[in-house]
Amino acid sequence: MLEWTPLIHQQGLSALEFLRCRLPAAPTAYLRRLLRSGRVRDARGTVGENDLLGAGQTLLLPESARLTALLRESLELGVGILWETPQLLVVDKPAGLAVHTSQGHEQDNLLLRVKNLLARRGEKGSPAPIHRLDRETSGAVLFGKNRQAAAALGKMFMAGAVEKTYLALVCGQNDGAGRLSAPVPAKGKLKDAATLFHFLGSASGHSLVALRLETGRTHQIRRHLAGLGHPLAGDRRYGGPPLAGQRHFFLHCRALVFAWPAGGPKREILAPFPEEFALQLDRLGISRHLEHGMI
Repeated sequence: MLEWTPLIHQQGLSALEFLRCRLPAAPTAYLRRLLRSGRVRDARGTVGENDLLGAGQTLLLPESARLTALLRESLELGVGILWETPQLLVVDKPAGLAVHTSQGHEQDNLLLRVKNLLARRGEKGSPAPIHRLDRETSGAVLFGKNRQAAAALGKMFMAGAVEKTYLALVCGQNDGAGRLSAPVPAKGKLKDAATLFHFLGSASGHSLVALRLETGRTHQIRRHLAGLGHPLAGDRRYGGPPLAGQRHFFLHCRALVFAWPAGGPKREILAPFPEEFALQLDRLGISRHLEHGMI
């Protein structure tokens, strides 16, 4: 028996919408049949496709050869879906994967994976990422599933209507909070940039920091942290010495907050801690649970 519990931001989704997130490779028709057959249950009984999921609710699904195959195929697609509507996707990008096609990343990148996912489902459209993360940065990336949605979401980003919060492992210990406003290079010019920061916990000469962007310049967080004297651990480009056994720096887009449709209530989409990031915090003795209520 499989047991699946919605993440905090997935509460309020219908059972069908939640299963589409957990099984992106599954045809919607198959998920509907699974729900209508009464084989998806919770502690109270059968769960229908339009039933909204609540806090602490766990769905129970019977294991089968078809479900096992779809789970395997979903993992092979390499697209972890955090939230989805007919117009947009929020996906969980792993560290080390480029967002766009670029030199050395022509055969595998996040955009290509999303295109493959939608093609597999038979969905038409031209998906596009609304923002980017550096290749080594993990976390939530917002996609428009068609040109109209991408244009509308892009305007929201330009208007500052989408909040982005990051978590970073940095060198040095501190317990401060504040706002960094040093300009950063962008397209050959120095441009204004602002980042809010809050040190959440420190140990073993390192700290976990929460950061919220007020602007979105290239390498803004990395530059601002280095200027603060706390570069990302392992970010050699900006003076961060590596930790033993660490393959890359740890910068994670933890949360996106926005209203969709525009003007409606805001929703916070959370990307879970990558396992490697969480293990490193444990080794250093920094609690990953300090993030709650971070900024």
